[in-house]
Amino acid sequence: MQTKEFYWKERVHIYDTDSQGIVHYAGYYRFFTDASEQYAKSRFGLNWPLVNDKVWFVVVESYARYRMPLRLGDEIRTYVNAATAGSKAIEFAFKIYRNTDMVCEGRIVQVAIDKKAWKAVSLPRSIAARISGRTVKR
Repeated sequence: MQTKEFYWKERVHIYDTDSQGIVHYAGYYRFFTDASEQYAKSRFGLNWPLVNDKVWFVVVESYARYRMPLRLGDEIRTYVNAATAGSKAIEFAFKIYRNTDMVCEGRIVQVAIDKKAWKAVSLPRSIAARISGRTVKR
């Protein structure tokens, strides 16, 4: 089990911002998505959210709390932690920092689905084992 805290570094781009150069709320979800994809690649060895030819992950819930604005050109670190949320879902928790300031925190819940039937399925064992014991009560 890897215990080192995972984070993804990136810079705020023009397409993340509104006409005043402030990150639009949807931009934070892009940061969440980028970080969760990199987390899954690093921890699970997967091209997230596509697990294999049968199983995909889809977003069923999201939440963000904005603490202070980000601006064009800001360098950020998005910290990610994952936990199981029942037998079919993973919850990714995020904290975005600019320097030492936490500017946003949030979460995304994704459910494993059979891509052909488009129905929820149990988490693949290989993923659940790597999350190892971290569980979110729902």
